[in-house]
Amino acid sequence: MSYKRYRLPREVIAHAVWLYFRFPLSFRLIEEMLLERGIIVSCETIRCGSLKFSSAFARTLRHKAARCGDFWYLDEVRIVIQGQPQWLWRAVDQDG
Repeated sequence: MSYKRYRLPREVIAHAVWLYFRFPLSFRLIEEMLLERGIIVSCETIRCGSLKFSSAFARTLRHKAARCGDFWYLDEVRIVIQGQPQWLWRAVDQDG
């Protein structure tokens, strides 16, 4: 993928496009997420980047999809914070 003639560094473009294809987020939400990190980018720039780099990112995500041998389980912990019991859950895969 060629990132020439783009105003933003390739890491920023790649992260914005990855967010769009990996999670069900709108261009506006991604714009706000990057703005919180101090990166000013318009939703139109994210849209154009996602159109240009969509096939490469989709190909990468397909190759990283879960395989038959992969497994995960739900880890559950009960802790007490200020006298109130709280339950914490996390998903753990075979790599920890």
